[in-house]
Amino acid sequence: MKLPRRRQFLHLAAGAAAVPFAPHVALAQAYPSRPVRIVVGFPAGGVDIIVRLVGQWLSERLGQPFIIENRPGAAGNVGTEAVTRAAPDGHTLLTCVPPNAINATLYDNLNFNFIRDIAPVASFYSAPFVMEVSPAVAAKTVPEFITHVKANPGKFNFASAGTGSQQNVAGELFKMMTGVDMLHVPYRGGAPAVTELLAGQVQVMFATMLSSIEYIKSGKLRALAVTTATRSEVLPELPTVGDFVPGYEASGWAGLGAPRSTPIEIIDQLNKAINAALADPKIKERFIQLGVTPNPMTSADFGKFITNETDKWGKVVKFAGIKPE
Repeated sequence: MKLPRRRQFLHLAAGAAAVPFAPHVALAQAYPSRPVRIVVGFPAGGVDIIVRLVGQWLSERLGQPFIIENRPGAAGNVGTEAVTRAAPDGHTLLTCVPPNAINATLYDNLNFNFIRDIAPVASFYSAPFVMEVSPAVAAKTVPEFITHVKANPGKFNFASAGTGSQQNVAGELFKMMTGVDMLHVPYRGGAPAVTELLAGQVQVMFATMLSSIEYIKSGKLRALAVTTATRSEVLPELPTVGDFVPGYEASGWAGLGAPRSTPIEIIDQLNKAINAALADPKIKERFIQLGVTPNPMTSADFGKFITNETDKWGKVVKFAGIKPE
């Protein structure tokens, strides 16, 4: 019988607690005994910037190098599968990001189950997307935008970094909750999508803060709202989409996972160390400069969060009929 995702998570947690304790204690006391690899399933220059900051902090305090390894391919699935096949000893870890939650529904032939095969370790951060429009669009608020699109059906396009990307599902969630008619236009990455938005080839994008903030500050793009449940420290004057579309929320986030059956003592050790890193004033300041907010959690809470994200985006993928390219 196939368990629902939430019950799967609780079942695995209970199973981990039932494993004999003493060998895990010995292993945890020796951890880390050699360099630790943190796999990032995407090219360099993205989330790995944050992971490298945390990895350096861990290296200095746990006495072994934490090496960041970029293994891009198949929207993060190549790197994820590599970690699911690694020894569950805490020396190979995975950078968990929203595509992991989206891919669980987007792809129907994966050789792994993200919820089952990756144990949650710790959360790194949360970050808003910015709902932004080309200056050619007259709307200056989210309600004005909704009214304008409904009055001009079929004439609005929204850009994203690719089919099945975070920007794609954030836009589809907006369509689902407001009933507006917009065509999705995928690009090969966030940078070309923003370039086309600047040129007016597309009208709106749910973009990352990092890719857009300078254009927003210079007036080349008009920001309407952020997509998180609360306002952003980077652009505090902006309202949230949820202020006008009750219940709307879409966040960028990242955290750490490990192969299932990794001893809970190692997971707890890493969780405490990472949460200490997130409390470090220098790390916090650098995170804010990069447009993200430290978001410490227990490993159990991070697991519940991942389960909720997987369920949420699974519904959007099915509603919009999104298929992998």
